Amino acid sequence: MLRRERATPPRSAQPYGQGAAYGALAGEGAGTGYGDGAPQPTVTELYHAHRLHMVRLAVLLVDDLATAEDVVQDAFTALYRRHGERISEVDNALGYLRTAVVNTSRSVLRRRRTARAWTPPAAAEVPSAEDHVVLDEAHREVLAALARLTPRRRQVLVLRYWAELSEAEIATTLGISRGAVKSNASRALDALERILEGRI
Repeated sequence: MLRRERATPPRSAQPYGQGAAYGALAGEGAGTGYGDGAPQPTVTELYHAHRLHMVRLAVLLVDDLATAEDVVQDAFTALYRRHGERISEVDNALGYLRTAVVNTSRSVLRRRRTARAWTPPAAAEVPSAEDHVVLDEAHREVLAALARLTPRRRQVLVLRYWAELSEAEIATTLGISRGAVKSNASRALDALERILEGRI
């Protein structure tokens, strides 16, 4: 049903400067919604239109392109198995998929932490050409800094400044209060700034 497409080269990364953390995360999620009254897209149409965006979202959460692609593939497959090709029963299919990607990414990270607790860390792998394509756009320095945040703070920042979700949408996606979204975002930005400036 769904044929995996390889990530195509995105636009060139912007140079670093003041506000790099904001610039590396902001603006990538725009234009993914459907207007009121528009017909609900099929799963295949969603896949071709938004798969790459979902993969980039997952990469920011799991730090690994291959895993991110698996996460997104699983989300689309689950949507198809549950609702079929025409998803008339889902009011916001993109929101459904985004939540599935975030939740599956969280499960991946939990399994990864468990595995690392029982096995020695594997030797670092040399990034592939596709890894560089995605990581260059999001800025590798910011990705490395994001990896040092707690999972919840990282999720809030990615959804707020990369996926461009509102506080209410983030709260719904993560199952937390809007107050928790605000506090995690504020603390995460402070921590990210300190990391990027080399203070921690």
